[in-house]
Amino acid sequence: MSQDLTKLAPHGDGGDLRIVVESPRGSALKLAYEPSLRQFVVSRALPLGVVYPYDWGFVPGTRGDDGDPVDAMALHDFATSPGILLECRILGMVELEQREGRGKPETNNRIIATPAWHEPLQPCVEARDLPGRARAEIEQFFVTVATMTGKRVKIRGWSSCRDARRFLRRSLV
Repeated sequence: MSQDLTKLAPHGDGGDLRIVVESPRGSALKLAYEPSLRQFVVSRALPLGVVYPYDWGFVPGTRGDDGDPVDAMALHDFATSPGILLECRILGMVELEQREGRGKPETNNRIIATPAWHEPLQPCVEARDLPGRARAEIEQFFVTVATMTGKRVKIRGWSSCRDARRFLRRSLV
């Protein structure tokens, strides 16, 4: 890889949100893009029996409160590969607070999106249109993957597509 993927523009020419895939759907490993190496590295294994339910990655050109690019999950039926750039429609955001040990809580929201080309979710305009069970399972996934990291996670709720866009604008670098 010749360029730093975190420095790509967060939106494509058509205005769709870009997500760089780190850990593809079905992976039991959390992969992380390391800008200094311009490579993907294994960050850790997920808890036994847990895999990524959808493609997981980050929004380039952004920085969250934790100092990393804003996290994002791309809901679709296929697994891609690390480094794939997906142009997506924003569905909303899971508002999440995390705390490491006795440290100060920090916001670490997750953007929820779907690739612009993905047909099955086309009628789904907002994350709130997802079935309640799907939203609950996504929340539980976020809580479960944090259990082995020493971080405590609290789900504060789901935000609209509009709120997610506002959050992303504040996170631009």
